[in-house]
Amino acid sequence: MEFIKPDTNFDFIGKRKLFITMSLIMILIGLLSLIIKGGPKYGIDFSGGTIVQLKFNKDITISDLRKVMGSEASIQNFGDIGREYLFRFNQTTADTEALSTNLKTKLEENFGKDSYEIRKIDMVGPKIGKDLRQKGFLAVIVTIVGILIYISVRFQFKFAVGAVIALIHDVLITLGIFSIFNKEIDLTVLAAILTLVGYSLNDTIIVYDRIRENINKFVKGNFPNIINKSINETLSRTILTSGLTLFMVLSLFIFGGEVIKDFSLALLLGIIVGTYSSIYIASPVVILFEKMHKNNE
Repeated sequence: MEFIKPDTNFDFIGKRKLFITMSLIMILIGLLSLIIKGGPKYGIDFSGGTIVQLKFNKDITISDLRKVMGSEASIQNFGDIGREYLFRFNQTTADTEALSTNLKTKLEENFGKDSYEIRKIDMVGPKIGKDLRQKGFLAVIVTIVGILIYISVRFQFKFAVGAVIALIHDVLITLGIFSIFNKEIDLTVLAAILTLVGYSLNDTIIVYDRIRENINKFVKGNFPNIINKSINETLSRTILTSGLTLFMVLSLFIFGGEVIKDFSLALLLGIIVGTYSSIYIASPVVILFEKMHKNNE
C-alpha cells in the first residue's frame, strides 16, 4: 500500500539544518531542566522509599491532605481525581509499621475511620533502588554499543554513527520532556525507552537499506540526492507503520489509566521523535561523514 506517489520528492535533506537546529534547541532546554532540577525525577524503583495508594469514599482536596501530612509525604493525584491519591514517603521497610500506624491515625482523626481504603503499598530500599538505577543505565549503554557494532557490520561505520546519534537524540529529548513536565522515571518508563530505541532503530534501518540499494543503483549520483530519494521511497511505509503504532499507543495513553500513563507517554514520544530522527538526524549524519571522508581523500 502506497500513500505517497512513487515520483514524490519532498526536500527532506535540504531542510536538515533547520530541523537539526530545532533538535539542538529542544535538547538544550531538556538538559537545562535536568540541571536545574538536579537530574531526572526518579520513581520509587530507582530512589527507594514507600508509596501508598489510597482511595477515599468522598471528595477530599490535595491541599487538605497536605495540611494533615505536612512534610512527611509528597502527595499527588492518581486515577479518580479528588478521591484517589499517591502518598510517597522516604521511609522504607524498616519503618513500615510505624509509618502505617502514623498514616492511619492521622487520616482517621481528620477524615473518619472508614473514609478510605489502601489499594497498594510499594516499598524499595535505597540500596536496591541505586542498584536498579545503575543497571538500567548500563542496559541503555550496552544496547547503544551493540547497535553501533551491528550496523557497522551490516552497513558501514558512518551509518552506525548516524543511527547511534539519532538514538541518543531520541533518549535525550524524551528525558528532557519528562523533566520539564516533572514526570518520574521508573522501571516501566525505562522499558518504554528501551522499546523506543528498538522502534527508532528499525525505522532507521529501513531507510538505510534503501540508501544502500540506491547507492549501488546510482553509482555516480549525488550522495545527498540519493539519500533524499531513499527517504521519499520509504515514506509510505513510514507513515503506515508509525501512524498505526501511534494510534494504538495514543489509545493506551488516553484510556489505559494512570498505572500505564507514563509508560504510554514515553512510547508516544518515542514513536514521534524516533520517526523524525530517522529522517532528519540519522541520514544527515551520514552525509556529514561522507563529506568528511571526501575532504580527507
